[in-house]
Amino acid sequence: MQRWLILLAAALLPLTARAEATVVNTPYAAPRVVVDIFLDDPAKLGPALYWLRALILPLSVPPYEYDPETIKVVLHGTELVTVAKKNAAKYREVVERMRYYAELGIEFKVCALAMEDYGYTAKDLQDFVQIVPSAMVELVHWQNQGYALLTPQVLEKRFDIERIR
Repeated sequence: MQRWLILLAAALLPLTARAEATVVNTPYAAPRVVVDIFLDDPAKLGPALYWLRALILPLSVPPYEYDPETIKVVLHGTELVTVAKKNAAKYREVVERMRYYAELGIEFKVCALAMEDYGYTAKDLQDFVQIVPSAMVELVHWQNQGYALLTPQVLEKRFDIERIR
C-alpha cells in the first residue's frame, strides 16, 4: 500500500509542479482558406466575421506576419442583403468590417444564383464584392486549389462569460 501511494505521488508531482499553462507557437504556414458563409439571419454576419478576425489576427503578428491575401469569403445565404447598397445604413458596421478586410486583401465573393434570387444586379452591390457564377462551384474550385474550407457557425449565446466562468 505504501509503495502504491509513493507511485501515485510521483505521478502527480509533475501536475502540481507547473505554475501555469504552456504557450506554444505552432509553426503555421500562410493560410489558404475559403470561408463558406451561409446564414439563416443576416444579423449573424457580424459574429461570423469574428471567425475571420480569429484567423488573421494571430497570423499577422510575429512570429508569423502573413498577409491575408489567400483568404476567400463566399456569401450565399441571407447575409447577401448586407452587401446591397440600399441596405448600407442598416448593416453599416458589418459592411465597414468587410470593406476593411477587403482592403487587407481578403476577397468577398457573392453567388450569382443567390443574388438573382434576391433580385439584385451588380450595380446593387458594394464595390468590394466579386460576383461568381455559383457558391457551390466556387467553394469546390478553391478546395481543388488546396484551400481549406472554413464554415463559421454562429450559435445563440445563452450564458455570459462571468456566469459560467
